[in-house]
Amino acid sequence: MDAKTDLKDAHMADAWADAHACRDRGEALQPNSSRLAFADPEFLMRRETRGIRFQLEMLKPDLEQQAQNIQHTVVVFGSARMPSPEQAEAKMAAALASGDATQLAQAERAQRQSRYYQAARQFAHLVARHSACVPPSQRMVICTGGGPGLMEAANRGAFEEGAPTVGLNIALPMEQKSNPYLTPSLTFQFHYFAMRKMHFLMRAKALVAFPGGFGTLDELFEVLTLIQTNKVKALPVLLYGSDYWQKLINFDFLVEEGAIAPEDKNLFSFVDSPELAWAQIKNFYQL
Repeated sequence: MDAKTDLKDAHMADAWADAHACRDRGEALQPNSSRLAFADPEFLMRRETRGIRFQLEMLKPDLEQQAQNIQHTVVVFGSARMPSPEQAEAKMAAALASGDATQLAQAERAQRQSRYYQAARQFAHLVARHSACVPPSQRMVICTGGGPGLMEAANRGAFEEGAPTVGLNIALPMEQKSNPYLTPSLTFQFHYFAMRKMHFLMRAKALVAFPGGFGTLDELFEVLTLIQTNKVKALPVLLYGSDYWQKLINFDFLVEEGAIAPEDKNLFSFVDSPELAWAQIKNFYQL
């Protein structure tokens, strides 16, 4: 039994090593009908095998999080473009040195936006401190899209408390790199937005949406739609920065036009401090 298992494993390892050897030598893999299917990138990247790739993106992050006992997450969305206070200060110093009015205006905007970075970081501190005092099966782990900006801020806050922190990154044309505060074994790369968004919700106990652009809006409204249509259980959805969100989206207008029901406004709440955001989550779950 062991001999057969070892033989099989050896053949699988050889096939995978062959594929990697071509890569390491800088050689393009050529189609090869005799190569094992799982070790054949030419085969796996075909249009017909897209379903297999979907399944792999479903399984890999799920199995690894199970292995590390990640059962509950608090998902933080937010712009990749909003800077840390350190970055904002550096930008202001450069703008003042240049004397350029456009650079100065951009630096002032960066300083204004950096308060959201601080808030996301502090919120993650609160979540991580709570989780450090409860059994592993009850802890809540910060989960973000794994990129820079406000995602980095939340991962950083958890990292600074010594807590594990999850990143669900996505391969993009502009090459979004993972931020340095992620737990390496909990840093996952996706090709498919759909699978990434599914993983955001699979373990989510709450969602906090900080200011952001198209990506943040896409993720936020997908979650609200799923809750509205009872595709997922209700969970706290918090919009951090009431001034930002109320200026960006006229929810009252949607009600007036009959595009959403009045009670749909109860699917989310506005919050303006890390403490209030965490208090609403604790109250929802009677923590």
